[in-house]
Amino acid sequence: MNQSDRMESDDTPVTVDVALNVKPSCEQEFEGILTEMIAAAEMFEGHLGVNVFRPDDTSNLQYRIVFKFDRLSNYRLWESSEIRKGYLAKLNRLLVDESKLQVLTGLETWFTLSTNKAILPPPRYKMFLLTWGIIFILINFMNRLVIPNLSFLPPPLATLLVSGLMVFAMTYIIMPRVTKLFAKWLYPKVS
Repeated sequence: MNQSDRMESDDTPVTVDVALNVKPSCEQEFEGILTEMIAAAEMFEGHLGVNVFRPDDTSNLQYRIVFKFDRLSNYRLWESSEIRKGYLAKLNRLLVDESKLQVLTGLETWFTLSTNKAILPPPRYKMFLLTWGIIFILINFMNRLVIPNLSFLPPPLATLLVSGLMVFAMTYIIMPRVTKLFAKWLYPKVS
């Protein structure tokens, strides 16, 4: 199984980081097309939002667009859509060179911050320590407050519910907040 097949089978949340170098004096037209493209992407299932980082100086017109989808399969639908291809054709004539695209899936999406630099996950030992600490706290919480209330269920079903609740909480509630809280430790050069 190659990396692409593994990514498809996981169907995890996805963060996409795109770097685009716009030709001088084409910013206004680029902005108009980009606005339309973002509005079109928002109509696709699973779209979670977009951050656009505009260039600070006119000598380097690099835009960074970071967007998220709830599942890789939903991102793939957007990626292969005719509407996206049409907007890309319009945008490509306004670019100095080819766009740079980075797709992050899996646990590293828990550790992405909005920056104007490339989105790189922090060192694995930091992801391990932070995740381990949060899961330790979450397991203790589940053992005291949730699991005792599920004693009427067969153990496999209780485990299924508890594990699903933990992954949901980690992905959508806890890790986005913890990542911001520990940003200076996770990303000492970015923060």
